[in-house]
Formats: sequence, structure tokens, C-alpha cells
Amino acid sequence: MNQMSRAPDAEGEFTAFYRREYGDLLRFVQRRAGPDVAEDAAAEAFLVAWRRLDEAPSEPEAARAWLFGIARHVLLNQHRGDRRQRALGIRLADHPTALGPAGADEPSTLLLDLQRVWPRLTSVHQEALALTIFEDLDAPSAAEVLGISPVAYRLRLSRARRALRLLLQTHPLSAAAPTPAHEGTLHR
Repeated sequence: MNQMSRAPDAEGEFTAFYRREYGDLLRFVQRRAGPDVAEDAAAEAFLVAWRRLDEAPSEPEAARAWLFGIARHVLLNQHRGDRRQRALGIRLADHPTALGPAGADEPSTLLLDLQRVWPRLTSVHQEALALTIFEDLDAPSAAEVLGISPVAYRLRLSRARRALRLLLQTHPLSAAAPTPAHEGTLHR
């Protein structure tokens, strides 16, 4: 997208980028902030992207990850402003097919288990899993969203998967209501 840098056709190219990425970006924001603020946050992310257009990567996947990173920072700023340092929750009901490991008993049982233990994961683990499972980003793209190296992201994802497996094994379906995720900001 560097070719979009304020040339006479930059507006048209940005408009095409907007049309191509808006739906995915809106879903990305909705899973983290809910529908009440999603449209505003997505609009703000595109505004920042327009202002920083000369920094946009030229590869489409890299540009998508760059945009997701901008949206993530918009959301983090909103959370800081509200002084509500809560975990970035994800609404799992929209994605029952994106979940299970091969050989899972039933998708609905796995979905219930995952919904039950998800709040017990730290926000860092939730974000690492979400970028891979729900956003379908590879390690370099997910790392770009988080502002870390691909190696650091792979390590973070490995730890998140291990934490999820442990929670699924140690908290049977009949367990008590989940406790809130660990409070705090996402670490780079």
C-alpha cells in the first residue's frame, strides 16, 4: 500500500482497501469490545490508517495485520480512558466451527467447555489464541498486530495453548462458575 501514499489515486486505493477490509476489521473489534463501540473503533482505526498511509505495508496480508494492529491500539486507548483494565473477551457463540481439536467429542460440548474456561485465561493468552483461531493470522502477521517478533508470538501462542489445555483438563463441565480473567494490559 505504499503506492497509496497521497498520490492522486490514493483516495481510490484507500477506498478499495477500506471496502476489502472493513468487514474483517469490524468483526475483529466486535470480538474484543462488543457491538456498542465496534463501529466507532473501526472508523477510528481507518482514520488513523488514512493519516499514516505512508507507513502502510505494500503486501495485502501485511497491510491487514497493520490495520488490525492500529485497531488494537485504538481499543487499548479506549480501555485506558475508561480505566477499566479488563480482559479482551471474545464472543465465542459466533464461531463454533473454528474451535475444536481433531477428535473432540462434539462441537457443542467443546464450545461449552471453551466458553466456560475462556474467562480463566489471561488477556495475553486470550489475544494470542484469538489472533490465530478467529482472525486466521499466521505468526508474522499476528506478531505485527501485537508489535512483537514472530518468535515471541509463537512462544506466547504455545503458552496460551498449554494454559487452555490445562484448564480444559482440570475444570470439568460441572465446575463452578468461572472467575474473571487476570486484569491488566496486554504486554508486548
